[in-house]
Amino acid sequence: MTDTGRLIADTGIVPKKSKGQNFLTDERVAERHIGYAGIEKGDRVLEVGPGLGILTTRLMEVSDSLTCIELDDILAEYIEKNYGGRLTLIHGDAVKVPFPEFDVFVSNLPYSVSTPIIFKLLEHDFRTAVVMVQKEFADRMVADVGSPDYSRLTVNLFFRADCEIMENVPASRFNPRPKVDSAIVRITPRKAPFDVLDERTFFKVTEVAFNHRRKKIGTSLKSSGMVRSTEGIPYVDMRIEQLRPSEIGELADAVYRQRHPDA
Repeated sequence: MTDTGRLIADTGIVPKKSKGQNFLTDERVAERHIGYAGIEKGDRVLEVGPGLGILTTRLMEVSDSLTCIELDDILAEYIEKNYGGRLTLIHGDAVKVPFPEFDVFVSNLPYSVSTPIIFKLLEHDFRTAVVMVQKEFADRMVADVGSPDYSRLTVNLFFRADCEIMENVPASRFNPRPKVDSAIVRITPRKAPFDVLDERTFFKVTEVAFNHRRKKIGTSLKSSGMVRSTEGIPYVDMRIEQLRPSEIGELADAVYRQRHPDA
């Protein structure tokens, strides 16, 4: 029996499918997951959803400053009881509670919160993040323009960070076994590869256009009230999935100029 299997049996904790609780059982995968983060002793580390602690126990060995955010009452009690003196536990919803300052983010993210957590993560200043997510979500994170996986998530990540899939993790490495495989992804913040006049406009145009990705861009922008007219706006007869992030930047700049003619 694996360490995770023993913990499930010993604690009586029943993983909840409704909360996406699939606990990693392969200690070698956990070791590699943490290794990809390149953690140094002085780093402030943040983990969302420690679960039964397969990553947590190893994170405490490589960092003197670990904070965990856990929503589940039983799991939070388990983490506090077993590791309370060696880490800071925030008992709450990681989507809603403020993140503390951190240098490195290491987490096995439930699919149901992967999108909001990644977007929230990108609002913070950090050195690196290594996350375990469902394989289909990882594919969206690194997709090429024109592919079915190319999305708002892809564009936002590309603007703010380098993103790479480090390895795929079979469903058999989890208890209970999920229906799909997972992947470990490393996110490294960097300067945007192109300039925009206004980042808020860039992200809003990206959101609006991908929310209506089957419509022409001009139609999406007008129906959402982003522009009064498509005159002077590039790419209006195309669909957003056809545009590279830099071209979306050009589109957003044109929208910004129309909305702020004196800028």
